[in-house]
Amino acid sequence: MPDSPHKLSGLHDLAANYDVILSDVWGVIHNGIHAFPKACDALQRFRHQGGKVILLTNAPRPGQVIITQLDGFGVPRDAYDGIVSSGDITISLIKERQALSLFKIGPRSDDVLYTEAERHIVTPLRFAPADQADYLVCTGLFDELRERPEDYDPLLRAPAAAGRELICANPDIVVRIGDELVACAGAIAERYQALGGKVLQAGKPFDAIYVRALSLAGRTPSQSSRVLAIGDAMHTDIEGAHRQGLDNVFITSGIHRSVLHHPERGDLDAAALRQFLQGSEAPPMAVMPELIW
Repeated sequence: MPDSPHKLSGLHDLAANYDVILSDVWGVIHNGIHAFPKACDALQRFRHQGGKVILLTNAPRPGQVIITQLDGFGVPRDAYDGIVSSGDITISLIKERQALSLFKIGPRSDDVLYTEAERHIVTPLRFAPADQADYLVCTGLFDELRERPEDYDPLLRAPAAAGRELICANPDIVVRIGDELVACAGAIAERYQALGGKVLQAGKPFDAIYVRALSLAGRTPSQSSRVLAIGDAMHTDIEGAHRQGLDNVFITSGIHRSVLHHPERGDLDAAALRQFLQGSEAPPMAVMPELIW
């Protein structure tokens, strides 16, 4: 990787070097409210030239549910070939523990995760209070707009002390919804670890989601030389790409926009970017303010 990332004018600058793109979703192709047309166009053009696009999302819901959500945001289905979610990986982990009881942390809107998990097991899931459950699953805060991650410490102390595992169904710490940042399951997982608890992470930057995404693209982890990862979060997308040995592009106008872009003009602040990346052990290979062709 170069000492300073290459500033791209668009995806076309390097598209010919790759056969597969693993693209983040929230912050790259939509903002939680509507799709980014230029980003969708870039992925469509890559596919029309023969490339494959697999979407990787830390959303704690099954991939098929995410597809329906993307339809609602206006993301065209011909912008991607497949999708792997952190929810998909979480369902696999729940299946492995189907004989155990669990305590769920997260909003009711994420309960589709457990409904889908039950489709793959013989008996219904068993739910129990936090201090009695064999393990915990966190998809997010119960009320992301009113609660803070530290509010959960009293709930988490007993299972952490008892050595119960917590499956984090979304390793993101925060996500941008429109212009607002809200805490995600990753923030709860940090609190749980700080209390001495063991955490299993289902999504980026950890291995399982990349293995499944590469498999969808007809690749194995050892066949990554012409695979490009695109994302807007340093902690998950860019670190995950480094862990997998993938070339990568950092989209600066996503989760880190308030730090990297001029507040009035909205364009990328080169000095802020240099400072932001200074000392990074996993710097991006290339950067773009937004994903465009």
